[in-house]
Amino acid sequence: MTASVALQPSGYADGFARASLPPLGEWPEFLFDLPELQYPPRLNCVAELFEVARLRGWDQRTALIGARERLTYAQLRERVDRIAQVLRRDLGLATGNRVLVRGANCPMMAACILAVIKAGCIAVPTMPLLRARELGTIAERARVDAVLCAASLRFEVDAMERPGLPLLLFDDPGAADSLEARMAGHDAPFAAPDTAADDVCLISFTSGTTGVPKGTMHFHRDLLAICDCFPRHTLGSSIDDIFIGTPPLAFTFGLGGLLLFPLRVGASAVLIEKLSPETLLAAIQEHHATVCFTAPTFYRQMAQLAPRFDLSTLGRTVSAGEALPLATREAWQDATGLAMIDGIGATEMLHIFISAAGSEVRPGATGKPVPGYVACILDEDDRPVGPGTIGRLAVKGPTGCRYLSDPRQRDYVIDGWNLTGDAYEMDADGYFYYRSRLDDMIISAGYNIAGAEVEEALLHHPAVAECGVVGRQDPERGQVVEAHVVLKPGVEASGDTALALQEFVKAQIAPYKYPRVVRFREQLPRTETGKLQRFKLRNDAV
Repeated sequence: MTASVALQPSGYADGFARASLPPLGEWPEFLFDLPELQYPPRLNCVAELFEVARLRGWDQRTALIGARERLTYAQLRERVDRIAQVLRRDLGLATGNRVLVRGANCPMMAACILAVIKAGCIAVPTMPLLRARELGTIAERARVDAVLCAASLRFEVDAMERPGLPLLLFDDPGAADSLEARMAGHDAPFAAPDTAADDVCLISFTSGTTGVPKGTMHFHRDLLAICDCFPRHTLGSSIDDIFIGTPPLAFTFGLGGLLLFPLRVGASAVLIEKLSPETLLAAIQEHHATVCFTAPTFYRQMAQLAPRFDLSTLGRTVSAGEALPLATREAWQDATGLAMIDGIGATEMLHIFISAAGSEVRPGATGKPVPGYVACILDEDDRPVGPGTIGRLAVKGPTGCRYLSDPRQRDYVIDGWNLTGDAYEMDADGYFYYRSRLDDMIISAGYNIAGAEVEEALLHHPAVAECGVVGRQDPERGQVVEAHVVLKPGVEASGDTALALQEFVKAQIAPYKYPRVVRFREQLPRTETGKLQRFKLRNDAV
C-alpha cells in the first residue's frame, strides 16, 4: 500500500512546518503494507503511547530509570502533562511552535521531549555537546519559539544571542522560575490537541558534507512507525525488556532505542548520562538490562571488560551509527556469547531500516530490509542492479526524507527512493553489505562529522592560512578527523601549535569533532579552478 501524497488538514495554528516541507513531488514514496502501520488520520503519537499504556494496565510499571529517580508510566504521564501545561498556558505557545530541548540522557530530558509533542508543538532536540554557534544555527533554521534546557548546560544557550527567546531551565533545584517550579502550579491532566497524523512533531538536525545542518522533519505517524517495524519484527522487544545504551535522546538512534521503543511495549528504559564502556557494563549488571544500544566503538572496548561483569540478563545488543567491523562482532560474541544485531539507519529515515537478528545474522552483512521497508542498489544512472554489484543504497518504507526548506532534498530522494549516501552491495540471498560512504562525511565512533565544518572552525584561528579536513581510517574509531593545515608565515609547525589548534576547535564546535591528527603542509592540493582535492589528502601515506 502506497501512501497518498494528499495531506490531512493540519491541527496547528502555526503553519511554519507545513510551509517548510519540500514540494510533494520531491517526497519519497511511502509504504504502509503492514497491518500495524495503518494509523488513523488524526493522531498525537505521545497521547497514543500513554493511552495504550493506560488501557493495558501498565500505569504502575516502571517506565524510566535515571541516576536519581524512577518513574512509573503514570508518573511519567503526569510529568509530561505538567510540562505541556507550562508550555501552552504559562509560555502561551501555539500549536505548531518549535521548542528546542537541550539536556543529557535522563528522565527529565525524556519527559520534556514527550511533553513538547503532546502539547501539539514540535520538538527540536539537541545534543549536550553542541556549542552556541551550532545551537544558534539550529534555532534560526527551525525558527525556534522557546527553549527547555538543563541548568548545567545553559551557558551555550545564553551565548546564542537570541534576545527575547523564552528559556526555562530544568534540574535547577531551588530556582523560583525553574521548569519544575512552574510545573508545581499545574496538576490537571493535559488533553492533547487535535493533530493530524502527518503533522510534523519532530525536527532532528544532522550535518551534511557542507557543514550546513539539515533539518529532517518527522510526523506523528513516523514516531509510531519506527516502533512498529524494527523493534517488533527484528529486535523482538517485549514488556519484560529493560533497555539501556549510550546514544543521546537528541539522536534519532537514541530517541527510538531508549525511549519510544520501550514505551510502545510497556518495557523500561535506563537513562544515564556520560556512560563509559566500563560504567555501561556496570549499569547493565546493576539494572539487569536485557537490550543494549550503542556504537561499535563501545562494543570493541566493552568486549575486553565484559568478563568482569555479570551480563546474564543481556539478551540482545544492537550496533548502529557506523559500520560494524567483523573483528568487533567476533570479539563481542567471544566475550559474551551474544550475536550482535547490526543495523543501518539515518536521521532522514528516523531509525534502522536494514538489520538482522538471531539465526538471520550473517557475519559481514548489515542484514536484510526490516519488515515495512524495501531496499535496492542503484547504479550511476539510478537503475536497480542485481547481486554482486556495488552501488548506491536506496530505501523506501513508512518513513522517509523531508528536509526543512532545503534544496538538498532533490539529492536525497530520487524517483521515490531515499538515497542514504552509502555504497552497498547485495548478495543473491538479499543480504546487504556495507562498502563505504559515498560523500566526504567522516564517521568517527558513531558520530557524523562534516569536514567542512571543522575546516571553518580552524580557519578562525589566526595562525591558519588554509586547511583541508578528511577522515583517516582508524582501527578503534572507524575513522578519525585529520586536519591538513597550512600555517601563516612565522608560525612554527610544532606539537604545541597542533595542540593549540585542537583546543581551539573544541571551543568552537562540539568537542568530538576536533581533529585528532594535525598535519602541517606547505600547500594543499587544488584543481586549476581552486577546488580542494580531498581525495589526495586521504590518499597521502600516513
